[in-house]
Amino acid sequence: MLISEIKIRVRYAETDKMGYCHHSVYAQYFEEGRTELMRDLGVSYLDMENQGIMLPVLELKTKYLKPAYYDDVLTIKTTLKEYPGVKIKFYYETFNQHGEKINFAETTLVFVKAKTMKPTKPPLFFLEKLTSLKK
Repeated sequence: MLISEIKIRVRYAETDKMGYCHHSVYAQYFEEGRTELMRDLGVSYLDMENQGIMLPVLELKTKYLKPAYYDDVLTIKTTLKEYPGVKIKFYYETFNQHGEKINFAETTLVFVKAKTMKPTKPPLFFLEKLTSLKK
């Protein structure tokens, strides 16, 4: 299991007329979370793309428990629980500055070859980084 946390401050432009952080913004927060988790692992999306691998999102599931508001500082906790195959699943929990869980979600991404856009196994360099965590 690999866990990464980032902090994000809700910007004014990300709120709706009710003053809530708009639900669509969370997908961007989750992208930032998994990008940092990959960096923590020693891999970046750019590394993947340079190796001819893309990671499109196949599925996003989310549950909103409480709203976030303008200027709130959120903690996005991103977890990789399972060894990936052709698909990789990330789990997220969002907490406000009071430590209250306000959201949880999961995304499923697919490793695809950039040239063909056909599913493929994860690149070896990525799997080696994951395997090194188990030791």
